[in-house]
Amino acid sequence: MTKRVQELFDLTGRSAIVTGGGTHLGTAFTEALCDLGAKVYIASRRAGLCERIASELRERGYDVTGLGCDVTEESQVDALVQRVIDDTGRLDIAICNAGGSFNTNHPPDADIDEFRRTVEVNMTGTYITAQSAGRAMIPARRGSIITLGSISSTLAMDPRSYIPGYNRSGAPYVAAKGGVLMITRAMAAEFGEYGITVNCISPGQVPKDTVDPDQVENFRKMNPLQRTGLPEDLKGTVALLASDAGAWITGQEFKVDGGWSIW
Repeated sequence: MTKRVQELFDLTGRSAIVTGGGTHLGTAFTEALCDLGAKVYIASRRAGLCERIASELRERGYDVTGLGCDVTEESQVDALVQRVIDDTGRLDIAICNAGGSFNTNHPPDADIDEFRRTVEVNMTGTYITAQSAGRAMIPARRGSIITLGSISSTLAMDPRSYIPGYNRSGAPYVAAKGGVLMITRAMAAEFGEYGITVNCISPGQVPKDTVDPDQVENFRKMNPLQRTGLPEDLKGTVALLASDAGAWITGQEFKVDGGWSIW
């Protein structure tokens, strides 16, 4: 007997990790998983922030634990995964959300140390997290790994779309997020035989409240839907890929960008 759609999306009894889970998109991902019944562990280098956000979410009825973890350190990621296994006996979902950009100068005057740092936190951190999660999922022969790309995974950023003086992402971020997309496809090929899916969500411009309003207006005009994204705009895609509703989807990139990438 086939499952009803509601059953396909049900995550009751499942355990998840969201790296970079204490801010912005990570919190939205956590809410989405919890709404569907999952127990979620959020982790980043800022352990105090993660525990504070977890406490706030627990007050709203969500089952969330906040922990510290530097995703560029394999031992710390392995310890995070083991903590979930020790607590729940399983790891079903891993969202490799930790990342970011470090903006200084742009080519031809870019800082090579900035390039290395950007690749380390985005690409290396994703690789470490996905591999550790995959090892934990293999015995169950099922699981979902979700990486975080960007519209920059396949598109260079047009400098003309930014207001003067705006601290924009540059070539290191584009390279790192392109690498995340290809890690996703490579991992999907390796883990497929174990029933583990690996997919990439590539958001468009989802500005934080601190972004200059003039820059937000520029972003708004750059996509067909004529608005910038909200963290909740990513929840549906996460729900699909984390649940049985997405069990036959792997190695794919999901652009959630208001149509930015079609121009």
